[in-house]
Amino acid sequence: MQIANIKFPSRAVFLAPMEDVTDPIFRLLCKKFGADMVYTEFISADALIRSVKSTERKLEISDAERPVAIQLYGREPDAMAQAARIAEAANPEIIDLNFGCPVKKVAGKGAGAGLLRDIPKMLEITRAVVDAVTIPVTVKTRLGWDNDSKIIVDLAERLQDCGIAALTIHGRTRAQMYTGEADWTLIGEVKNNPRMTIPIIGNGDITCAEKARECFDRYGVDAVMIGRAAIGHPWIFSEIKDYLLQNKIFKITFEEQKDILKQHLIASCNWLDQRRGILHSRRHLAASPTFKGIPDFKQTRIAMLRAENLEELFRIIDNVKTIDN
Repeated sequence: MQIANIKFPSRAVFLAPMEDVTDPIFRLLCKKFGADMVYTEFISADALIRSVKSTERKLEISDAERPVAIQLYGREPDAMAQAARIAEAANPEIIDLNFGCPVKKVAGKGAGAGLLRDIPKMLEITRAVVDAVTIPVTVKTRLGWDNDSKIIVDLAERLQDCGIAALTIHGRTRAQMYTGEADWTLIGEVKNNPRMTIPIIGNGDITCAEKARECFDRYGVDAVMIGRAAIGHPWIFSEIKDYLLQNKIFKITFEEQKDILKQHLIASCNWLDQRRGILHSRRHLAASPTFKGIPDFKQTRIAMLRAENLEELFRIIDNVKTIDN
């Protein structure tokens, strides 16, 4: 599989861009476990143009995580083009345009998935960014605004005509947010449209290796993108790759999973500081499948999320035992 001049293995697996999740530490961890491409958190074009320091920091990428895409969102073509040129200077492999974020503070202001209600402007933004940079531009979007406007099959062709190098489709509408089930049938329809020549990446509800292979087999996508299922579970990429290549999943032991979570905490604290690093990583502990199914775990989980230093937190994690122990 190839996006412009960037080569990927067949049946590539990507880490989805997620706000407050896909920071440099988590991207590197997912890369270690086999993610074929990682994406930054989505970056506001307006804030980037205004040189907001916290936004500029999201442009930090390292050679160890390549290939990496910087994702931008905004609602005005000129601003998006200007932001894309700034992002290109950070030297990513790809600029990705976010036309899929459903949250009110983004979509409600006409950016992200909000552009699904203004397709002419979405296309104008896409053309402006493609013309503004020399590296490949890709798009991530949804099926449509709601169940009555699933426009993705036609929209995909129009985006391709704007010059994008690949298209990621989340199998939900904006109205669904993250509820209900992702509908992959329209993703498959886009992929199997003979007029489409760019790679199609499918996203939505891939929570395990078996589901990833089903989506490749049934819908023919060129790559899949893992989002929420990777939170607290970066080794999901290894599980998927093992299953795709060898038809078996080499499970990481409970103790190994705990060690990975601790490594993530240490790296986050080194990147920020101990207090902020712990706060920033708590969602990974809360979401991790490592602790799911352990009887009477509620109080232990609360204690983990209240811990104020690594020594206390590691002591709690080390004392957690599985049912088998």
